[in-house]
Amino acid sequence: MENQESWEPYKVVLTEGQGELVEKKSRFIANIRPVKSEEEAAAFIEEMKKKYWDARHNCSAFVIGRRGELARCSDDGEPPQTAGRPMLEVLLGEEIRNVAVVVTRYFGGTLLGTGGLVRAYAGAVKAGLAACRVGVMRFGVRLSVDTDYNGIGKIQYILGKYNISPEKTDYTERVRMQVLVPKEKADALCRKITEATAAKAVLTKMEQLYFVDEKD
Repeated sequence: MENQESWEPYKVVLTEGQGELVEKKSRFIANIRPVKSEEEAAAFIEEMKKKYWDARHNCSAFVIGRRGELARCSDDGEPPQTAGRPMLEVLLGEEIRNVAVVVTRYFGGTLLGTGGLVRAYAGAVKAGLAACRVGVMRFGVRLSVDTDYNGIGKIQYILGKYNISPEKTDYTERVRMQVLVPKEKADALCRKITEATAAKAVLTKMEQLYFVDEKD
């Protein structure tokens, strides 16, 4: 029996993003990038350190894995727990996975205190995330739907009710669609299509996979 927990969706950033805030003349610049491994995260952090080589601090955090199995952060010289940890907690709180963030601080001459630093670094990450496009990774099934022309309208109607758009549609003597369906909806969708077409539509489960759903 499949473990339904493995179907749980998770959020990812689909694009890079940058956000900035200023606190008592200190600039906090957050750069965010999607990453798939610790090596990619480390390379991104090093890239940002080289780009902002003249900054006082380049603090970082990343979360890798569908369940956030790998999470790391660095204060990069700031007082312990005032930068990397608050940054990481924003990512974990938003339940975003496979993401890395670097917050660069240009010191403005005024000490912010522990609470001020925590708020500034967390706030910068939130500003960076606001500049990213976020999607949901869902576990699903890729279906092939083969039908005659009499059934196409009914199938399109059902797909519309499920808010599903075909990946591609081929029109020849028959119509063949390819669709991605969330795993938990696949059986019900197949039943509805079978009933609507009096079992004339041929449904084939091609593969199971995670796919990006940008509709959330």
